[in-house]
Amino acid sequence: MSKRLLEGKKGIIFGALDERSIAWKVAVRAMEEGATFTLTNAPVAFRFGNIKQLAEQCNTIAIPADATKMDDLQALFEQSMAHLGGKLDFVLHSIGMSPNVRKKKAYTEVKYEWLDKTIDVSAVSFHKVMRTAYDMDAINDRGSVLALSYIAAQRVFPGYGDMADAKAMLESIARNFGYFYGKRNQVRVNTISQSPTATTAGSGIDGFQDFFDYAEKMSPLGNASADDCANYCLFLFSDWSRAITMQNLYHDGGFSCMGMSPDLMA
Repeated sequence: MSKRLLEGKKGIIFGALDERSIAWKVAVRAMEEGATFTLTNAPVAFRFGNIKQLAEQCNTIAIPADATKMDDLQALFEQSMAHLGGKLDFVLHSIGMSPNVRKKKAYTEVKYEWLDKTIDVSAVSFHKVMRTAYDMDAINDRGSVLALSYIAAQRVFPGYGDMADAKAMLESIARNFGYFYGKRNQVRVNTISQSPTATTAGSGIDGFQDFFDYAEKMSPLGNASADDCANYCLFLFSDWSRAITMQNLYHDGGFSCMGMSPDLMA
């Protein structure tokens, strides 16, 4: 049931591709809770994804933008503010890609030019998004910026490859930029460390089903769903989370606090 939690708030949602995307579910729930927003993804995603369909469903526009390119990001923020009629209140960064993972390169055998691409797309793009918004003063005071992470930033999951390095950097960027954005505009910056989730990107990781099953048995509440993650994002966009910033927030059914599980031992 809608509580109109985000009534009057404006934002940009990065990374919706299809109905399995967490960003897609965030968009649908944000609309239900009264927010208006634009959608964006890389130009290639417009060719094989369903983002235009989502834009129609949410009565908004989808703007192609390469999040690694500052010119694209500036145009995105300009068009978004023009379409929405003012500065923004929230931004969701739901972007991640690793050529090494896609090509099933072991962590000890990564191609370094591909690692550079992983870091640029999956982590540095978050800095670029906030840098663009910061320079343009595009986010209202007490706004909220979120990025999606994973516990492989802190613990070893061999199949996650160089994405683990990218997520560790992503969380560091949130802390550091969060300080500066908080001091100047009281803008909150956080990351959400989500359970393994059967998105298009997540399912492409080698051994994903083993990740998923292991976490399901280890977590007292089981894996957190994409729908629940969307609701958590909305809470962090809302005024109910005005003092939460520079945090990596585990949304994983309790997995991150567990040492062992009788279910797994059995």
